[in-house]
Amino acid sequence: MSAASETGPFFHGTKADLGVGDLLTAGFRSNYRPEVVMNHIYFTALPDGAGLAAELAAGDGEPRVYEVEPTGSFEDDPNVTDQKFPGNPTRSYRSSEPLRIVGEVHDWTRLTPEALAAWHERLAVIRAERGEIIN
Repeated sequence: MSAASETGPFFHGTKADLGVGDLLTAGFRSNYRPEVVMNHIYFTALPDGAGLAAELAAGDGEPRVYEVEPTGSFEDDPNVTDQKFPGNPTRSYRSSEPLRIVGEVHDWTRLTPEALAAWHERLAVIRAERGEIIN
C-alpha cells in the first residue's frame, strides 16, 4: 500500500503529553540521531508501530500513542521503504505539514524490558555506523 492509497487511521508515538486538537509539527530532533533536526513529522497506520516509536522516543515521559490526522499531503517514509524493505510493510509515512491529535490510544502492545533494551542496542549500532536518515 502506498501513501496515495492509504486512508488511515493513523498513529504517532511520543513521550509528550498532548490533547485532542494539538498539532504535531516537524522541526524537532530525531529520536534516532539527536544531532539531526527533522524536516518531517512521522506516523504510521499501525498502532503498535507508533508504540515502538513512543517507547524509543527521547525524554522521560510516559510513552503514548495518539491517533492523528494529517493536515496536508504525506508520502511513504523513505527511511523504511524500498531502501530497507520492499514496498511499505510498516505502513510508515511522513509529512512536512502538521498532524492533528484526534485521540489517545491505550490498547497498543508495550515492549518487554528485554525487547526495549535490544532496540536501544540496535539504535546504538546505527548511530555508531552513522546510518543516514533521509530527511
